[in-house]
Amino acid sequence: MLLPDIVKIREVAPRDGFQSLKVFLPTKKKLLIINAILDANIREIEATSFVSPSAIPQFKDAPELVAKLPRQSITYAALVPNLRGASDAIKAHIDRLVVVISATEAHNQENVRRSISESIADLDAIFALARAHETPVTGSVSVSFGCPYQGDVPQKDVYNLVNAYISRGATSVMLADTTGMATPNRVEHMVVYFQDKFPDINLILHFHNNRGTAMANLLAAIKVGANSFDTSLGGIGGCPYVPQAAGNLPTEDVVFMLEDMGIKTGINLESIIKAAHLLEKTLGYTLPGQVMKSGPRDPRLAAKIHNLS
Repeated sequence: MLLPDIVKIREVAPRDGFQSLKVFLPTKKKLLIINAILDANIREIEATSFVSPSAIPQFKDAPELVAKLPRQSITYAALVPNLRGASDAIKAHIDRLVVVISATEAHNQENVRRSISESIADLDAIFALARAHETPVTGSVSVSFGCPYQGDVPQKDVYNLVNAYISRGATSVMLADTTGMATPNRVEHMVVYFQDKFPDINLILHFHNNRGTAMANLLAAIKVGANSFDTSLGGIGGCPYVPQAAGNLPTEDVVFMLEDMGIKTGINLESIIKAAHLLEKTLGYTLPGQVMKSGPRDPRLAAKIHNLS
């Protein structure tokens, strides 16, 4: 087993995490969390989503938030479901677009109120707009490993969307286990197939922990060559249109495991644990992350972390 020297972590708590909150989190508090994440040396953050406020009120402040983000060689991405969202994100000077389409009709209708063909019809205009403003695009495929309404998802349906993104100029593709239905064998097969078909395209994997397999899935992906993942501070997150949605892999848990395995992330573990504690204090309830509770291997650092609780 040949492990990579470095793995890239994209922090998605400000988008995927905050979208799961029932009460609007003020912009000022969002910025405090984002600054704490930056203090841990994370270099790419999915900061918000440009969607209709009536659909997800949590992101009604997206333009204001992006305008106030600290600019210090950080890449800020925003999720967009359509041309209107892409246009608004570019007007706000976001660094990267993440365009999302689901691999099943049922989930796409629930998620963005459109058919897959209607979402694909927007892509030419979205990519043309992005090129005109020199804004790179990541194509995201939701429910890549299973759908809460349909069940199994044929691999060809996933790769039809992957091809739709790549043929229009996507610089990276994200395969999202939106429902936590992936298992290690399925992940290995998907990653190997992707790398064979699209060797020059950056693959990002996005795992939710609905069924407790997310960390095993991450390790399985690493073993077959994947090296870019989404994680979420404290393990918060969950699609609003997935029954019993669970959070993403906790950033601090992933950093702890990878660094202990000799895989560099560039993220300071103590600082990201402090950020998770700040998030927990801000939200007012216990978060799913485990390393934020137990601390690093070093007993002295662990004792410092316990004093934050």
